Amino acid sequence: MATTDESPGEETLSRIPRDAVRSLETAVAGDVVLPGDPAYGDVRRLWNGMIDRYPAIVVRCTGVADVVEAVTFAREEGLPVAVRGGGHNVAGTAVCDGGLVVDLSEMNAVRVDREDGTVRVEGGATLGDVDRETQRFALATPLGVVSETGVAGLTLNGGYGHLSRQYGLSLDNLTSVDVVTADGQVRTASAERNEDLFWGIRGGGGGLGVVTSFEYELHEVGPEVYALFAWFHGDDTAAVMARYREWTADAPREASVIAFTAHVPEIEEFPEETRGAPAFAVFGCYRGDPEDATDVFGPLLEGDDGEGIAIADFSGPMPYVDLQSMLDEDYPDGLRYYWKSVFLTEVTDEVVDLMIRYNEAAPSAFSTVDLWHLGGAIEEVAPDATAFSHRDKPFMLNFEANWEEAADDEANVAWGREGIAEAERLAVASGGYGNFPGMNEDPARRRFGDNHERLVELKTEYDPENLFGANGGVTPASSD
Repeated sequence: MATTDESPGEETLSRIPRDAVRSLETAVAGDVVLPGDPAYGDVRRLWNGMIDRYPAIVVRCTGVADVVEAVTFAREEGLPVAVRGGGHNVAGTAVCDGGLVVDLSEMNAVRVDREDGTVRVEGGATLGDVDRETQRFALATPLGVVSETGVAGLTLNGGYGHLSRQYGLSLDNLTSVDVVTADGQVRTASAERNEDLFWGIRGGGGGLGVVTSFEYELHEVGPEVYALFAWFHGDDTAAVMARYREWTADAPREASVIAFTAHVPEIEEFPEETRGAPAFAVFGCYRGDPEDATDVFGPLLEGDDGEGIAIADFSGPMPYVDLQSMLDEDYPDGLRYYWKSVFLTEVTDEVVDLMIRYNEAAPSAFSTVDLWHLGGAIEEVAPDATAFSHRDKPFMLNFEANWEEAADDEANVAWGREGIAEAERLAVASGGYGNFPGMNEDPARRRFGDNHERLVELKTEYDPENLFGANGGVTPASSD
């Protein structure tokens, strides 16, 4: 039997007429990278070191015209399309085997309109790109908590961050988008134009087209905020979590806190005797009067009779841009990642016990179990107002498996999957978040809930051949 050592990209490329590839190279202003080109290894590599896929063609777009050419070529040649913005989706949706990658990483311009109170962001920009420009005017829009994350994937799947309880999800702050759909048309979608497409873009995960630019509403934030970042011994997890659960009941919207179990980092900032041991931490910020911050966060940090005293406390005033990049070094390019989530209606004793047990059993000391406090402005938007439906859940539990060696893949992925599977069996748990999707192994309905059927209708209208199927979202209805 004949065998081949060709990669999926090389195999697909060999079936595409060379003249067609030359025409694409001539039509686009950016680079067209093929298997064997010197840059190929770099452009197919993603943030998540687990992802090892081989596209046939990568088009490094310099503008909307390049995106149109790339999408049209892929449709005519029957190639699946993956879209690379920041390349940080943990499931690796920014690249696909044997398909075409629309690479937006060079399209990263950010323009602030102070009069309108908006910012226009190209599809390849990162959170850091946006914050750098908007903070010049002490303005911000709700984005994530790691500055190297791409705005596109974050927004298309929801977008949680420090500002969410006060101003909503990233997608809630969209005023319009420009999108190239599967037919090669450039459409503007907003509340007044292509309203159905705008509905689906906001939470649909990117399966309806390539969003080349986003326009967001801006809010007065910074330039300085009060950051909360305190670490406790693992033995104090239950006690501090009890304080956290009480605090979230009436926390001000100007305050945000993510609580997580972890292991104390092996760095000099922590007491030597605690390094490597199980731990519990709280991370967030307060955007009101800095003089009020200690009163706001005091109930989290002050235990009765000395119980649950922090082993390290890095809290204090800092520039908002520094807060946004504070976790960057914890998520370096090339580390291996598997993240999966479930929403919670309540943080029960069973949830706390699960967080403690799985933290102690984690195969990697880099892994964490995170509890996001949601609610506020997020839940004030109706579940069917956008494609993002899980708004009535005040918490989200996320298993972050983070590790270094490929030999440890099976153990770490199993840890994350088993943890979420156990959480899902709790009466307070349901749904999942598109930015923490595991490897998109679950049915799309888990992500989209009651909005699934409407998304299928939109997918069937705008992408009937599932050109943009690499994102792991909904699929179009069959022709019959």
